[in-house]
Parts: sequence; C-alpha cells; structure tokens
Amino acid sequence: MTIHLLTKRRRHLALAATVASSTLLLTACGSSSGPAADASAAPETTPAASAAPRVALTYDGGIVVLDGTTLELEGDLPLEGFTRLNPAGDGRHALVTVPEGFRVLDLGTWTDSAGSQQSEPKLTDLVFRADTAGHVVQHGDRTVLYADGTSDTTIFTTDDLLDVTDSLPDTETIPGGEPHHGVSVVLEDGTFLTTVGTSESRSGIKVLDAEGNEIARSDECPSVHGEGTTKDEVVVFGCSNGVLAYDSGDITKITAPDEYGRMGNAYLSDASPIVVGDYNSDPDSEGYLLGELALIDTAAKTMKVVDLPEGIEYTFRDVARGPAGEVLIIASDGVLHTLDPATGEITDSTPVLDAWEGPVEWQDPHPALEVVGHTAYITDPVSRKLHAVDITTGGITSSEELPGAPNEIAVVEG
Repeated sequence: MTIHLLTKRRRHLALAATVASSTLLLTACGSSSGPAADASAAPETTPAASAAPRVALTYDGGIVVLDGTTLELEGDLPLEGFTRLNPAGDGRHALVTVPEGFRVLDLGTWTDSAGSQQSEPKLTDLVFRADTAGHVVQHGDRTVLYADGTSDTTIFTTDDLLDVTDSLPDTETIPGGEPHHGVSVVLEDGTFLTTVGTSESRSGIKVLDAEGNEIARSDECPSVHGEGTTKDEVVVFGCSNGVLAYDSGDITKITAPDEYGRMGNAYLSDASPIVVGDYNSDPDSEGYLLGELALIDTAAKTMKVVDLPEGIEYTFRDVARGPAGEVLIIASDGVLHTLDPATGEITDSTPVLDAWEGPVEWQDPHPALEVVGHTAYITDPVSRKLHAVDITTGGITSSEELPGAPNEIAVVEG
C-alpha cells in the first residue's frame, strides 16, 4: 500500500492558489510593460492561466474521471480487475497498476501560457514494465517505481512524462536484492534509499550515494513498510516497533512507546516538520480500522501516540494533510475531522458521510481521502459518489451517482 502525499505543484507552473467554496482554482497573472506616453491607459495583461484538476476513481469494471471543480463526469475507461492508482507527480498523469507493470493514464488536463487546456482522458498503451508493480514515490524532480517481484527500482524525471506521445521517457533501473514488498526513494542529490528484505520478512533499509556506494544501513526495522520524505529530506520508514528516520547520512531508530507499535503509512506536509503515521499497538487486532495516530517530530526524532476519541477510527486510505499542515481524517463516524499535528487535538469537524463499517479486506471499497490545495476529495462507496469539501468553509459539493462504487482515488492538479 502506497502512501498518498500532497501533490506538489510542478516548478514550471507559476501559479498562486486561491479557493472559493469547494472550488479549486489556481491562477497566475502578469502584465506587460508598454510605453509610458499614456499613463492613464490600462496596462495590457496576459490571459489568466488556471489549473484544471481532475479526479480518477477506480470501480469494479473501470476508471472514471471527474472534473475536479464541478465533479462532472469526463470519462469512463473500462478496465478489469482490482487496480491501484498513483499520481505520477507531473500534474497530468496517473499510474495504474496492471499485471504488466505501471500503465500510464493521461487525465488530459494541463496549463500553458494561454490558459487551461483539456482533452479527453485516455488510458494509454504505455507501460513501465514491472514484475508485481508496487509503490510509487514522487520526490523532487523524480518519480520512483518499485517492483515487488524483483525489488528493482525504476526512476524517471517526472516532467519528462509530459512530453510523451507514443513512447515512455528515459528511465534508469537500479537492480534489487531479494524480492520483497518494498519501496525506494531518490533524494535531490541522488542519494538512493531502499528497503531490505525477502519474500518471508523485511528488516530495514540501505542507503547508496549518487555513485552507488553504500553509505548507511539499518536492520532495526522489522516489517518495514511505507516511506515519507519531508521538504528538508528527512525520510521516514515505518516498522512494527517504531520508525527509521534518515537525515543527512544518519539513520535514527525512533522506538514506539508500545512493545508492538506498527506504522505502515506516512502522511506529510511541506508546512509541518511533523510526520503523521497510522498506528496500531495491538498485534492481535482484527480488521483494518485504527484508533491511534503516531506524531513523529523529524527534527527532535521523537514519536508521540495519540488515542482518538471513541467512534473515530480510520484506515490507511482515510488520512491526509491540509494546506497548513493540519491532519485530516474521514473517520468511521462519517465526519471529516481536523487535528492539530502538534497536539493531536481535534480542532474542527465537518459531517460528510453516513457512519461506515471497516472493510473485510483492505482492497474492498471504503471511504478514501485525497487533498489538493484547499479541497478534500472523499469517496462514498455506499452512495456511489464523490464529495469535495472546501477545507476553509466546510462547503460540500457532490457528484452525480457514479457507474460503480468508487475505490482507489488519484487527483492531479493540472
């Protein structure tokens, strides 16, 4: 299961974010300097450019694509079987896990100097080959793909995907060790971090410099899973007894306060040094609902566990970070709760759904949460709808009924 990070605006989009009640509208404007002979004349301006977010949702039988502002249906693409969705990081494409690897989904929305442009969504025939496609990580200017069946890591420059038509961008492949369900990340200086394990167990991470030389390793992370990288390039990996934190060449084990304290997914924000993790302190627990959160201070290298109030539970799909670094949870009580990451205290609550039960299997449709800008997108499998919540005002916009119960979600900002 891959963690889903706040989508980063690409560096070639000079946009400033503004929001109006459940509308995500990014604008950029400029003026041209003309002759000063007529100071009373209005200055010429370039057309306003606005990003056009789109939302992709899987259901049993295909992928639907909605306009991220109006929630109108833009496309319905047939695809059989359970699939996973990950934003590619370029603001336009998503990667769909298929038996052959990572298939490129063009969501058909982009911005140029003339303003927003759109085309029909298309599930392309382009596939990054991978044996048992797993995690997708986007950090800096690179997107990293991990193949569980070989532990090979495939890396490409994220924005190169914008230029593809009938062929994939150039890639680099770093061979893996023993195959296992793992994850890799590449830092801006080329430092490469990847998990270590086998098909039977996973134990930790190793770190290579840009020349491929091993510079650090730790085997103190049983059941290592998931990755999160802060803006200061502190990288956190979840363990069954805490986390590992890599920071400028050093690996620190941050031990959980419980003998069994598993974190498997990290939720990050550029506005906060605190990494939020899902957390389970009961090795005998049944089902997938969790009632605790881990708050990891990546500067102090400490972990605090917060018990959520009774009735507020979540799965790995139900947590995200808001534009100010706040923690958002679409909980089993059907409410979108806002938490202060420094204290874990609930600061706001917005009813969105009816109360819901946890899934029998993690792949089963149940509410999922993604945030772009000031808009929280929440799936509603029971009513077969998508809801968009303005984080600032609490206003809610809902889609018309979808062709199936939404499951996986990926949002691109345009």
